[in-house]
Amino acid sequence: MMIDLLVAILMLGGAAMAAETSPEPTFNKDVLPILQKNCQTCHRPGQVAPMSFLDYKSARPWAKAMKVAVTTRKMPPWFADHRYGRFENDRTLVQSDIDTIMKWADAGAPEGDSKDAPPPIQWPVEGWQIQPDIIVDGPNFKVPAKGIVEWTNIVVPGGFTKDTWITSMELLPGDRSVTHHMCVAFIPHTSDVVYNVPTWTDKVRDASGSEIPESRKAITPTGTNTAVQFCYVPGTQFEDYRPFGAGKLVPAGTDIQFRLHYTVTGKEVVDHPRLGFTIAKQTPERHYANFIINSQQDPAVFAIPPNDPNWQSPISEATFEEDVDLVWAMAHMHFRGKDMTYQLTYPDGRTETVLSIQNYDYNWQLGYRFEPIRIPKGTKLTVTAHYDNSANNRANPDPNRTVYWGDQAWEEMMSPFFAVIARKNVDTKKIIKTAVSTRPGA
Repeated sequence: MMIDLLVAILMLGGAAMAAETSPEPTFNKDVLPILQKNCQTCHRPGQVAPMSFLDYKSARPWAKAMKVAVTTRKMPPWFADHRYGRFENDRTLVQSDIDTIMKWADAGAPEGDSKDAPPPIQWPVEGWQIQPDIIVDGPNFKVPAKGIVEWTNIVVPGGFTKDTWITSMELLPGDRSVTHHMCVAFIPHTSDVVYNVPTWTDKVRDASGSEIPESRKAITPTGTNTAVQFCYVPGTQFEDYRPFGAGKLVPAGTDIQFRLHYTVTGKEVVDHPRLGFTIAKQTPERHYANFIINSQQDPAVFAIPPNDPNWQSPISEATFEEDVDLVWAMAHMHFRGKDMTYQLTYPDGRTETVLSIQNYDYNWQLGYRFEPIRIPKGTKLTVTAHYDNSANNRANPDPNRTVYWGDQAWEEMMSPFFAVIARKNVDTKKIIKTAVSTRPGA
């Protein structure tokens, strides 16, 4: 018995010594795999992040900053409440990954043996997230150093000589620093179309640059404008239908309308956006369809009071008139946006919150890709949102004014985006029916 006890003590002591002498994490063996999986999408040349984490040389100077960013959960950015919904693109770090980066930084950020490094990821060239089969050149647009640039529409040839099923789409701005957002719409070719000529509507604005409410007509949301196929915003650059075995049919002769919104930065620049597609080798089995269900925009209803930290906007509502799968959603608001919640009410009366975006950040308007949610015909989608027009909102340009719906970042919007997978031959204009509501969210 005494011998057994001594052996046990020695074994425990040996284990403790081994734990004490276990090697610290190294970049090549422990940290790089985490960066490849969760960070390099943005942290590489040509992407939104200001520094690259592709290799040790570029990542090493940021070791301490990386530690702070992951321990505070500032990075990777993710704003969906984990109590609701299940997402296929969630890059939130598990605690063991956070601990690894923290220990690596505390140990002096050692590089380790290059033989331990995983093979580098072969990212698409020229800053793309997808590797496009077709690239459509957008227009050159001169953004002035000062002033206000109204939303501008420019039509370019689509180049589609035959009916084409596309399986992913990406918008690549030439200069992200001035790009508030940009959308693309597919429009049938007409003989009178004029290419590369900008068109816009001048707005009546006050001295602050905000549109004068009295000049606005009472605008109600359409919700079924499926001509808008995709929008680039900071944080969302592409959408991929391939994981769902789906696509979008683009008829022969389709033209492409770029809907551009720029914000001046004090320096004149020329932006040249590009649009990339991947093409189906075989006809997809299902159709991918996008929707935007804007809230009520009438200034008599959408008016955020000064110094209100938690204003409830009019809700957005839509009823599904087809059996579909809900696969993606995104919130679009401006500087005062605070939160947005998506709730389903099924035909049997059951309700389910599928997405609750908290601490909304205008600079990171992420798209959230669901594990497909089956939506039976008759299901209602209700989207609610809140805004912080107080001085506590550090992004707020002026807490002392009433804020109305408007195009510019210092005005506001309540625009829930979402996408569904439907049967291949569906009429996308009949997938949802929207309702205009003046009641505030819950």
